[in-house]
Amino acid sequence: MSNATIQLTPPLRDYLLSVGVNEPALLKQLRDETAQLAEARMQICPEQGAFMGWLARTLGVRHALEVGVFTGYSSLCVALAATDARITALDVSEEYTTVARRYWKQAGVDGRVDLRLGPAVKSLDNLVSEGASGQYDFAFIDADKSEYADYYERCLVLLRPGGVILFDNVLWAGHVIDPSATDDDTLAIRALNEKLRTDSRIDQVMLPVGDGVTLCRKR
Repeated sequence: MSNATIQLTPPLRDYLLSVGVNEPALLKQLRDETAQLAEARMQICPEQGAFMGWLARTLGVRHALEVGVFTGYSSLCVALAATDARITALDVSEEYTTVARRYWKQAGVDGRVDLRLGPAVKSLDNLVSEGASGQYDFAFIDADKSEYADYYERCLVLLRPGGVILFDNVLWAGHVIDPSATDDDTLAIRALNEKLRTDSRIDQVMLPVGDGVTLCRKR
């Protein structure tokens, strides 16, 4: 027993991955290809992907929303786990989402993914205008940190009661507790964390998975 989260040393994390994550070969191939990119740090870790897939299947997700696609690892995790799920995927990069499209097609899930390129706030507003409010079971937010609060408010409108939003990078490599870190992204994440802690519209929990995730269940 332990009254605090244990530190994951590299050997202990290797053990976790060996017994706690059953990563399909296609996902590993995508992760390995993404690791060669200049922005590889934007890739979520495999244990987080496994957690997201488990969560999507457990929730019985039919309609998922992703804000920030990158090369498609997280959306593919959800699509493979929740085989009836349709995913609305939002991003601004044609380059990176071209990789995502290729892997969605290889996995046979491309027909269930609606990719919308453009600023995410505008795409979310368009979804609301199209009458999608209250239609989504699950949302994953992992895009421009300075706009996290704007994504949150719109995703909350689009989410059904009982639906879940998952935020990535809420620990921000430890910068959230560094008083000398005053850049826009760090300030935005700190502000969001405080907002979620006291928001009566949700039930929330922060977990030390990857770079920190917060799950918010809409009341």
